[in-house]
Amino acid sequence: MTNEQLTVDLETADLIRDSGAETCTMCFQCAQCSSNCPWNRVAHLDPRRMLHKARLGVADLEDEEWWMCATCRTCVARCPMEVDIIGVMRAVRRLVVGYGAGRYPDSIRYALKSIAGASNPAGESPDKRADWSKKLNVPAFTPDMEVAYFSCCVPAYDAKVKRMANNLSGVLQKLGVKFGTLGTAEKCCGESVRKCGNEELFTSLATSNIEAFKQAGVKKVVVSSPHCYYTFKNEYPELGAQFEVMHYTQYLAQLAREGKLKFTKEIKKKVAYHDPCYLGRHSGVYDDPRYLLQSIPGIELVEMANIREDSICCGGGGGRVWAETKKGERFSELRIDQAADVGADILATCCPYCILMLDDSLLTQGKDEVMQVMDISELVHEAMG
Repeated sequence: MTNEQLTVDLETADLIRDSGAETCTMCFQCAQCSSNCPWNRVAHLDPRRMLHKARLGVADLEDEEWWMCATCRTCVARCPMEVDIIGVMRAVRRLVVGYGAGRYPDSIRYALKSIAGASNPAGESPDKRADWSKKLNVPAFTPDMEVAYFSCCVPAYDAKVKRMANNLSGVLQKLGVKFGTLGTAEKCCGESVRKCGNEELFTSLATSNIEAFKQAGVKKVVVSSPHCYYTFKNEYPELGAQFEVMHYTQYLAQLAREGKLKFTKEIKKKVAYHDPCYLGRHSGVYDDPRYLLQSIPGIELVEMANIREDSICCGGGGGRVWAETKKGERFSELRIDQAADVGADILATCCPYCILMLDDSLLTQGKDEVMQVMDISELVHEAMG
């Protein structure tokens, strides 16, 4: 840590702690967070310095470093004192966004404004949210259905990732699962909104979704995004949610173990699996995605360096999916290289943010002719014949 002179601001320090950064006082500067932060593989970020500044209330809330954190949870997992570093970053961002105490990146500002106005970060009309499902004849959810499928904003609006929703819906249709969507009643889950510090907008989105699920009679929700999974499971109950949530890999793995999901086609490929942060470190789901991949005939699952708890973040969490990260500083580039090192034909994952980030790096690194980035649902759908 540098020897820069820091001016203590006790009032700001109190505000930061009151905004959710109580654990910052427990840090004893062991540097486990800094030595394991993925930023330090590509550039530089010193989480312990940020913790120190938060504890002192140093008034530099316009520092862009507060917006570099991708909330991957590597630091939290390594901290011997269990300091909630993500909570500290969120607390500082809450002062900036919620109280106007500083500036923040224009890309984040635009995304939050779009979500506030149109309920999705793309700023597209809410009326278009169900367009993908209409093309596939996915019905509106009714109380007699087994599950409600929540696609996430990215597969609903982004043409490059829409394949996640299309393929999973195709799988569920082939299996005869009674499912539907809430269509235009759905709004952004708000997970990244909360990590960006806009607590008021998060609460509004969550309350609206919870009420929509309740009115529709939803008991179980299956999601494509680990970010939706995390916030539905851990944060929505605080606001009164009473539904079960499963990530689609959990749901399909359960059906496969029960003998209900069977494969008829071989896929003779070497497949490396990338653990999404919000499914892995944040939620502890590591085995179900691998079980699905290993169940598909012909697939050879090859493990990269940095898997499971040590997985390298794609760089899309904490609102970073909306930010521009220059080439050479993208975590996803490291992941593409690691997949190439083990000779993978396919780098598989199960998160829309990861798909976006990895796909982009695959193209910019010129490796799209020798490797594909695929969602697990694509492989499952293909192997069902």
